Amino acid sequence: MQYVIHAYDHTDTNALDRRMAVRPSHLDYVRQLKEKGQFLLGGALLNADGNMIGSMLILDLETEDQLNDYLETDPYIVEGVWDKIDVKPFRRADV
Repeated sequence: MQYVIHAYDHTDTNALDRRMAVRPSHLDYVRQLKEKGQFLLGGALLNADGNMIGSMLILDLETEDQLNDYLETDPYIVEGVWDKIDVKPFRRADV
């Protein structure tokens, strides 16, 4: 099952600093997902000024347990970068 994840950063005064400090660990984690064929697409969500305010990922996971594992282990989640996370099943349109 594929999932689209929209995750929005906290908005406190240290939010961007926290994101940038955790970013290398998050990217390493996502690279591991990519090696397993689980990361399909992702990147930063931006506000109107071009500043990072969150993330979007599309993951391909075989079980809900894998999804739950992801939601418990991504460094952005563990280290409190993301405040709100929206996960929805996703089906790519073949056009």
